[in-house]
Amino acid sequence: MTFDEALAFWYGRINYEVKSATPGDLKLERMRAFLARLDQPQDRLRIVHVTGTKGKGSTVEMIAAILRAAGYRVGLFTSPHLVEVNERMRVDGTPISRPELASLITEVAPIVRDLESRDPVGPSYFEIGTALGFLHFVRRRVDVAVVEVGLGGRFDSTNVCHPLVAVLTSVGLDHTAQLGRTLAEIAYQKAGIFKRRVPAVCGVLPPEAEIVARTVARELDCPLAMAGRDFQFEYEPPNRVAVTTRTARRTASLAMPGEHQASNAAVAVATVERLRDVGMALPDTAIRRGLETAACPGRIEIVRSSPTVILDTAHNGPSARALVRTLGEISPNIRRKICVFAVSSDKDYREILEILEGFFDEFHLTRYSNNSRGVRPELLLPLVGKPAKAHATALEAWEAARASAEPADLIAITGSVFLAGELSTAVRV
Repeated sequence: MTFDEALAFWYGRINYEVKSATPGDLKLERMRAFLARLDQPQDRLRIVHVTGTKGKGSTVEMIAAILRAAGYRVGLFTSPHLVEVNERMRVDGTPISRPELASLITEVAPIVRDLESRDPVGPSYFEIGTALGFLHFVRRRVDVAVVEVGLGGRFDSTNVCHPLVAVLTSVGLDHTAQLGRTLAEIAYQKAGIFKRRVPAVCGVLPPEAEIVARTVARELDCPLAMAGRDFQFEYEPPNRVAVTTRTARRTASLAMPGEHQASNAAVAVATVERLRDVGMALPDTAIRRGLETAACPGRIEIVRSSPTVILDTAHNGPSARALVRTLGEISPNIRRKICVFAVSSDKDYREILEILEGFFDEFHLTRYSNNSRGVRPELLLPLVGKPAKAHATALEAWEAARASAEPADLIAITGSVFLAGELSTAVRV
C-alpha cells in the first residue's frame, strides 16, 4: 500500500475517538485474537503502562525523557495525536516514518480482513494503532516502551501487556458513560491495569478512589507506591519541583509549566525508582535532565509572544482549573485574556466554561472539523456571560481572536485536543 492507501484502510475501521464507545464496546477479546496472529509483539517488550484521568500524557513524556537521558532506546505510545497520526508511536522522540507506517499497515491488513470475515466488527482503529505501536517498537528494538492508556484501563486495548510498572496518575469524573459515574467506579476501571505482583505507582487520588486502588493492589499482591504516603512532592515557583522518595530528595526545574506538573513529575520519579528495583540503571542526573527537557505539545504550550498565544487541550474541569491557575502564574501582567474554545459533546462543557469564564475576558466559540463529536458553537454561546462570538470554523475563530488582540494580550486555544491539532500549524505562522 502507499501511505495514503494505508491510512484509508486504517481510518476505515470503527473509531471510538470519533464515535463514542458504549460500555459493551470495551472488551479485550478482539485485541487478544489480533495480537495472537501477530505473534504477541507486546510480550517481547519491556513496558511501563500509564493511565489516569489527567496527567498521563505529561507523565509518559517525563518517564520517556528520563529513560532517554539514561541512554536507553525508548518507544513511546500516546493518543490521540495532535497533528499527524505518526505522532502516536515514537522511538527516541522521532515519530514513525510514513514508509514504515505504510509497511506495517500493509502487513496487518490481511489479518484485519480475515478477522472481520469472522466478526463483523473486527479490530477497531485504536486496536490496530496499538498493535502497530507494539510491532514498531519490536522492529526498532527499543529497550523499553512507555505506553499510555487510551480510555480507562481495564478494557483498554493496551491492557494486554505485562508491564514492569503500572502507573495511575489521577482519577476524576471523565468518560462517565463508559467508565462509571462515581470516582470509585472510575478508579476500578483505571486500576484494571494493575497486574499480579507487578509494582504500581499512584499519584494523588480522591479518598474514595484511593480506597479502590489500594484494594485492587492488595488483591493482586502489587507493591504499591502512593503519593502522600510513599513519596511526597513540593512545588517551588516558578516551575521547580522537589520530590522526596524512600531513597532521596531530588529537585529539578520543569520544562512544562504549571503547579500540576509537580504531581506528574513526582509520579514519574517514583516510577523510575520502581524501574531501578528491576535492574535498570537510572542515575539521578538522568532524572533531573529528563524533567528539565520533557515537553508535551498542546499542554499549556507557549507558541507565540506579542500577543502571547497558548495551545492547550484542557477538556475537563480539573484540566481547566490547572490551565487558568498556570496562566495566572506565568502571565501575571497580561492586559486582556482571550479564549478560543471548542469541545466534544461527551464532556462536561458547562463546568469547563464556568471555570474559564472566571479568568478570560472574551470568548471565540467554534467547533473542529476533524471530529464529528464537537458541540455547535451556537449551543455554547448562551452558557458564556462574558463577551463571546460563535464561529463556523476553528480557523475563523483563531483569526478573529488574533485580529482583536493587542501585543500585551493573551490568546489561549483550549477545550479539546482536536481543536489544538486543527490550529496547531496556523497559530505558529
